[in-house]
Amino acid sequence: MVTEECLSAIVILIVQNIVGLVINAVMLGCIFMKTAQAHRRAETLIFSKHAVIAVRNDKLCFMFRLGDLRKSMIISAAVRMQVVRKTTTNEGELVPLDQIDIQIDNPIGTNGLFLVSPLIICHVIDKSSPFYELSEIDLEHEDIEVVVVLEGVVETTGITTQARTSYLSDEILWGRRFVSTVSEEEGTYAVDYSKFGITVKVLTPCCSAKTLDEEGGPAALATPPVATAGFLPSVIVFSSTSSLKQWFGLLTGERFVRMERYEHGCGAVTAFLPALLQRRWTSPTERERASHKHCDIPKQ
Repeated sequence: MVTEECLSAIVILIVQNIVGLVINAVMLGCIFMKTAQAHRRAETLIFSKHAVIAVRNDKLCFMFRLGDLRKSMIISAAVRMQVVRKTTTNEGELVPLDQIDIQIDNPIGTNGLFLVSPLIICHVIDKSSPFYELSEIDLEHEDIEVVVVLEGVVETTGITTQARTSYLSDEILWGRRFVSTVSEEEGTYAVDYSKFGITVKVLTPCCSAKTLDEEGGPAALATPPVATAGFLPSVIVFSSTSSLKQWFGLLTGERFVRMERYEHGCGAVTAFLPALLQRRWTSPTERERASHKHCDIPKQ
């Protein structure tokens, strides 16, 4: 029994109470840290500063890059995307903030994302996409915002975490792609996060995905015609002024240019060619003949 005359017992009792309070405070802090760690975990999930639009696997695609800076995994990670824009219904009702879900092409299948290295998240621009009728010029003047949401379960705590970002129209780069961040060094793979947001220019049609589908896909515009000696190219097709400027750097108002020849070397020019294009692809004699709407092409 502790009495007032036993000084050592009083000291031990005080120390015991202090140690008990410290242990309770530490345990409470650990519990709070675990519950708040999900928000801190979201800070280690990074998105590229810009999104890009370029041709991938013969399809025009909207892409951005996603990475995880920690070694611990995000379980059952999934990405959702929405386009927020102003729309008008068929009845004339104005919807100032219409939210449109867009489909994502999962790079590893349908069982969630595996963020062991930075991934390029891709959305194929097809008929169901809100980008389907947007060309490069249309996108520059379009007032839209692409909202990206990543959800997953933190491996160490089992708590659901969420990371979000968005891309405005001026943050979407047309005709660029992301450089590779993964390299092989001495039998192992290394990730260089300094290249995470770096993009390079690639050959991309300036027209919309709808125009590409009507013209037969990106290959119809992406492959420049090859001229044979003494002949005009077999087929030259430019669907718009933008694509004409892209391939030849011409400042012309022509909307549609087409030339054809038959297999045996005799054909006819079915439309006028711009002067710079004539100088680029024909000899002086052929340019003079091409100035007429119909002309004969010399045989081989």
